[in-house]
Amino acid sequence: MEVWLSWVLGFVPILGWMLWWWNDLRYAAPLKFKYSGTGARLPPGHMGFPFLGEMISFLWYFKVLRRPDDFINSKRRKYGDGVGMYRTHLFGSPAIIACFPAINKFVFRSDDKFILKWPNIDLMGITSLVAVHGKAHARLRSFVTNAINRPDALRRITEMVQPRIVSALQSWAQKGQLKMYDEAKKVSFENIGKLFVSFEPGPILETMDKWFYGLLGGVRAQPFNFPGTAYHHAIQCRKKLDAIFRVELERKKKKKESGVDTTNDLMDGLMQIEDEEGKKLSDQEVVDNIVSLVVAGYESTAVASMWALYFLAKNPNVLEKLREENMAIRKNKKGDYITSEDVSKLKYTNKVVEETIRMANIAAVSFRMATQEVEYQGYKIPKNWKVILWLRYLHTDPENFDDPMCFNPDRWNEPAKPGTYQVFGTGIRTCPGNTLSRLQLALFVHHLSVGYKWELRNPDAKITYLSHPRPADGVEIINFTQL
Repeated sequence: MEVWLSWVLGFVPILGWMLWWWNDLRYAAPLKFKYSGTGARLPPGHMGFPFLGEMISFLWYFKVLRRPDDFINSKRRKYGDGVGMYRTHLFGSPAIIACFPAINKFVFRSDDKFILKWPNIDLMGITSLVAVHGKAHARLRSFVTNAINRPDALRRITEMVQPRIVSALQSWAQKGQLKMYDEAKKVSFENIGKLFVSFEPGPILETMDKWFYGLLGGVRAQPFNFPGTAYHHAIQCRKKLDAIFRVELERKKKKKESGVDTTNDLMDGLMQIEDEEGKKLSDQEVVDNIVSLVVAGYESTAVASMWALYFLAKNPNVLEKLREENMAIRKNKKGDYITSEDVSKLKYTNKVVEETIRMANIAAVSFRMATQEVEYQGYKIPKNWKVILWLRYLHTDPENFDDPMCFNPDRWNEPAKPGTYQVFGTGIRTCPGNTLSRLQLALFVHHLSVGYKWELRNPDAKITYLSHPRPADGVEIINFTQL
């Protein structure tokens, strides 16, 4: 018994040590040996346990402590600032975390060395805009950008989305009490559904909303495909969404064959674009791109709208300035709606939009993969390793923004320091819907500020950070009434 006990007591610490250093031994040690004597080195860091890597630490800071920025701060304290890179193992693969403006800009603008590589990209679609590269990406991006960012497109979108915004605000006033996260998702999804696929509000759209929510829950989850996991649930949601969109695709094809005028939505446009040889997108390519564009467009707009209402409730001085500017532009308008040209004149409103987007940090990270071994200021980024661009930290680091957790639209009287504001990315992978997102948020803020007042039920509610940051109560509103 004594021999057995001593063997166990001696073995357990060794096993724990091996598990703790497993990924470093597997991934980092061979590379350190390879680079020895060359002057190059891997970024400092720790790669954690087998399979899990540093996910436990990640979840500890994001879900338990609710201090997500301390995940990076802990690395800075332990390994120093260096060039803002740390090695890790997250989301199922070895990776380099990039969290300083210079290295992020370098990666964003080196598309030949770092390709976009989201975890679980199959959920978004392997032929979607976020997954393809080269000519296929350029062709899709050009179409999407023209479809939603041209002046005539913005005018049409401005006219289309405002009736739903106004109707939603009026219904909220009738309720008086509401959960803003749920209500913002509903109106945002209705607008995106109309713009992208000409879907009207109803049971099908409400069901699709739930499926998209399930899909989003699996995008950054560990890829464990068995019942009960977020990834498995996301796969089932994606299959259901595919079925809905394929039915709509076939309906559009039949209408076109019969000579009936089709709608002029994003799906119609995707069905028509051709490459240099006249080849059109396959049905799967159309569906993949609709799914990925809805994911990119609707959740981000809903979350930003929720945060705008939250921040304005907690900063009445900002709301008053916002109201004055928007009431002034309404004096010369005959109807209830404004134009996209009017929006460009709302200087303070657009500062509120930028500050809301900065603080909301809807996309906390962006993912790339090194297609070759890359050296940056003496550090090696190994081939096939992921690079996790920690965008959130750019916007919450006091070195980049004074008092970063303070909602202060006036900070946008001056442009941000170069490279510190990257909510939509930069380079050829800049989010093509960035203008659309800003426009929709500005329109929402306009109608909200000129017509309504409200209060937060829980102004000190705790914040949850996964999958997107939001107050734990979903921003419960009371006394939502017309002015």
